[in-house]
This record gives sequence, C-alpha cells and structure tokens, in this order.
Amino acid sequence: MAGSAGQATASKSLLAGDAEAIRHLKQEIAGGRHWYIALLEAMGMWGSAMESHNEVMYRYLIQEEAFDWLLLAERLCESVDGLLPADEKEALLFQARPPVKLSPEEVKALIGRSKYRQYLNYFYGVTVEQALVVAVEEEVLKERRVSVFNSDVDVSDEAYRRIYGETKQVLLRGFRKKAGYPQKKSTTLAEMKEFAYWLFKYRVEQCEHAKVASDTSKALEYLKRQWASEGVFGVLAAEELFAGRPR
Repeated sequence: MAGSAGQATASKSLLAGDAEAIRHLKQEIAGGRHWYIALLEAMGMWGSAMESHNEVMYRYLIQEEAFDWLLLAERLCESVDGLLPADEKEALLFQARPPVKLSPEEVKALIGRSKYRQYLNYFYGVTVEQALVVAVEEEVLKERRVSVFNSDVDVSDEAYRRIYGETKQVLLRGFRKKAGYPQKKSTTLAEMKEFAYWLFKYRVEQCEHAKVASDTSKALEYLKRQWASEGVFGVLAAEELFAGRPR
C-alpha cells in the first residue's frame, strides 16, 4: 500500500507540473510572447513521460530516453487552440516546420539540456532510423529498375535485411517479445516509433562500427535532400544535428 501511495503522489506531482506548463503557455501568449518560444518553455516545464488525454495515450518519452517533441507540441497546441496562427501551427505539427529558426544553444536554454539530449536521442533513434529504411528501399527499387533479376524480392524485406540482417517481421516479433507486447497483425504509429528506436539500438549493437556510421550518414543525407526539396528544416536545431552526432 505504501508503494501505491508513493506512486500516486508522484503522479499527482507530475500532473501538477504539467498543468503549470499549460498555464505558463497561455499566460505568455496572452502577454505577447511569441507562441513558439512560449511553447518550448512549456515543454521544458512538462514532467510526464506519458499521459492519457481524451481517451488517447500519449507517450512523450520512449524507453525513458527519446523525447518525441512534436507529440508534446501537438498536446500543448491543443491546450491553447484558437490562440495560435493556424498556418504556423499546421506547419509545425504536420511538416515539423517551426515558425522561428533557433540555434542549438537557444533551444537548450528554452527546453533544458536534459530534454534537448532526449530530443537528440529521438532524432537519431527514430527520425534518422526511419529515414534509413526509406533510403535503402529507394536503393533497392533503383537496382530493380536496371536489372531483370530479383524482381520478385520484397523491397521492404530486402531493405531490412541489408540494414539489420533480418526481415521486418522477424525483427518486429523480437521487439514485441522483449517489450512484452502482443504479437498482432496491425501496428500503431506509437508502436512503430518504439520499434524504430529499438532498431536503432539493435543496429548499433549488432553491426560493425563502419557500417553503422555509413548507414547513419546515408540517412542524414536522405533527410537533408528531402527537407531541402520541401523547404523544411524540420528539426529544433538543424545546425548541430547535421554537423555530426552531438556530444
């Protein structure tokens, strides 16, 4: 019983901190502060790693390491709906395009160094990892166009084999088994983000260092091309991210 009481107290404390973050966001916007700057400050104040809100489960922190900043941005924007410029809000939430481009140091000051490190974990562990799969799938498709062989090979399976040495289904089963999740046919967006982060760790542990570095560079180049073509910088502080893995 004592343990349950302690957990309940901790939960209430986190919820109180989250409520304060939302109050801060509303007050700062009402006071004339730029909404995006106030949003990042509210992120820095936010304490819950996950939350059930409007019957939807939000997981802001994957494996207590990777901070899904856009998911929290969605949650916080909802709390001040009607106070934000619709075009800027949609660009942020649907294209990851912030209305203000900030330096790494400015972002760290607003959300805090701990959350910024967790954000970097998410960028490399989820965003880059998912981009790597797409980049290799494109390579497989290009090879298929110029060759009459292996045309019956599943593109996705071949990409996963090249990167991780196994098919997606084999890897997904391994991830679910380790996480204690049911082995089902369908997946959710939240599960796919967790799966990507698991794959990132799997790749780092199982693959040779040179291949890990080469594949990561390939994914970063893919992201730079995509974001440049779409006019999106898509990250909180792109300069540090694309200069190489930050410390």
